[in-house]
Amino acid sequence: MAGRFVRASKYQEERPRVGGMVQLQLQLHPSGRRGRRRHVFGKNTRKEFCYDNLHISRNAWDTNLIKANPDYLSVNWESSGGGAFAVIPLEERGKLPDQIPLFRGHTAAVLDTDWNPFNDRIIASASDDAKVFIWQVPENFTLYTDAEEITDVAPVSRLTGHSRKVGQVLFNPAAENILASASGDLTIKLWDIGTGQASIALKHPDIVQSLSWSANGSMLVTTSRDKKLRVWDVRQEKAVHEYAGHEGAKNSRAVWLGEHNRIATTGFSRMSDRQIALWEPGRKDPIGGFTSLDSISGVCMPFWDDGSSCLYLAGKGDGNIRYFEYDNDKFEFLSEYKSSDPQRGIAFVPRRGINVHENEIMRAYKTVNDSYIEPISFTVPRRAEVFQSDIFPPATGARPAVSAKEWLDGKTAVPAKIDLERIYEGKAPVEVPAEYKPQTAAPAPAPVAVPAPKKEPEPTPAPVAARSPPKISDQKASISAMANKFQDDEEESDDDDDASSFEEIARPAPRTALPTRSSAGPKPPSPIAAPARTERAPSPIKSPQASSPPVSRAAAPAAAPRAASPPVSSPIDASVVESSLGEIKKLLEQQSKIIGAQSEQISTQSQVISQLAAEVETLKKKVGSGSAEQSERIRKLELELEVARS
Repeated sequence: MAGRFVRASKYQEERPRVGGMVQLQLQLHPSGRRGRRRHVFGKNTRKEFCYDNLHISRNAWDTNLIKANPDYLSVNWESSGGGAFAVIPLEERGKLPDQIPLFRGHTAAVLDTDWNPFNDRIIASASDDAKVFIWQVPENFTLYTDAEEITDVAPVSRLTGHSRKVGQVLFNPAAENILASASGDLTIKLWDIGTGQASIALKHPDIVQSLSWSANGSMLVTTSRDKKLRVWDVRQEKAVHEYAGHEGAKNSRAVWLGEHNRIATTGFSRMSDRQIALWEPGRKDPIGGFTSLDSISGVCMPFWDDGSSCLYLAGKGDGNIRYFEYDNDKFEFLSEYKSSDPQRGIAFVPRRGINVHENEIMRAYKTVNDSYIEPISFTVPRRAEVFQSDIFPPATGARPAVSAKEWLDGKTAVPAKIDLERIYEGKAPVEVPAEYKPQTAAPAPAPVAVPAPKKEPEPTPAPVAARSPPKISDQKASISAMANKFQDDEEESDDDDDASSFEEIARPAPRTALPTRSSAGPKPPSPIAAPARTERAPSPIKSPQASSPPVSRAAAPAAAPRAASPPVSSPIDASVVESSLGEIKKLLEQQSKIIGAQSEQISTQSQVISQLAAEVETLKKKVGSGSAEQSERIRKLELELEVARS
């Protein structure tokens, strides 16, 4: 995944504010490493396409408040008479009804929710009432109903066992129906929601602030109020690693970097500066130490995208979303989405739910003013109207790698991935092996095979230098004698040599053919066939042939018998020269036509680029400080113009 983006850092150029955010134009990194995506930017959404008229919970517990999957969005709801949360179908945008069906059942505020990664209609909730509930979204669920009384949704399962509030719930990313819940009673319970039993309980020294699973679901990382980072082998019910984390008093977060054996954490220093750190399980200090981000007081919520190897950091209380590329055990800053609207909660959809037709590599949903949720699309603008396989590697599918029983028995595996190209074509997704990697190295063999022809011109210049001084008039008699002497024997050896070289390798055949064609004067097709193989440099190969047929017969006896059958005389040599010169002239004329056509094409493209530049400048003058949509159109035209220039 390395090198898929271009880093910004101090080489980025800040564009004017458009629609309440700063658009950042990324420039090529000074190292010259050109990534698969030169531009990645976040695009906000007009309010009519957001989700308005919400009552987002004002509870002070530190969670993300919202969770998303490809079909639904769950929102911790501010309600009376017990806790509740809302489920919003993603296609039902705009202002929501004043009364909507809620998911009620808790007797205290809902603190966290999480969607089942293998069933988009199953969701778990954690509450201040010390309970964990499992819910199923009804079929054809909608917020718009003609019923006089709104019917709330009831839980399908109640998981009881904690004695204090449950602050976090998180499904296992590889095993079916395995759910982790962290409570104020200093335990983390692992539930099999199919049976409702908590088979595993981890005793934690302090209140858990965040937790994250490894990609295969065998390890769990936690941060807590005692400022420690712990890595758990959950089926062994013990912490295998424990390190001193961020030293600040405020909450810290941790996220496992997918299939990498690395963990990213966010937190605060003693001076309350926000920090980021990269950890390797088994190493007590972070790789490269703690890196300061800024001095804003809001908690940084980390999100990992395994498809692009990017880490997104969203700050609570500010509108920034930074994104970094993970490369060679470092986080390289790419760019930043800025908005004047602060967020308290944010959620990212799984990669199988992104819009591949719009070159969208990730999509987030952020809360705004506790009243509406705004989608933010992170895209790579490209003009090609075909599937972009380099930015869309296979995504984790919706089929678990192991069952709950297999996982509890110790089996470990990574879920199978699905091919996003099938989704792009509107077909049913097809699974690919879990260890499948995007075929970024597939084009490499082609350039490797190409250097073989480069060896062909090398043997030919050597004879050229030897044959360059023509001596036709001085050596007529000797050439004729040599040709007659070796006529019979050389014919057989020539055939043997040709067959032998053809069987050993495919390329040497043109090398032996070139001298043969130069000596075979009466055959007009042969000079045409020779330059076709060396079209890149015809002149150095052809020009010597006009003056060197006699020398080629003397230097390479294998070619002599074919030219020796007719009597060698001065008129024949002259005709050979004239024929070769005629063929060379034809080839030069063809090349001149090709060069002329390419020059016309380049001139046409230059005119198109000039027209685009003029159009952009005209629009900028006309629009001035126009609407966000107009400014967005101008920005897109500028991106297209830069792509055309490159």
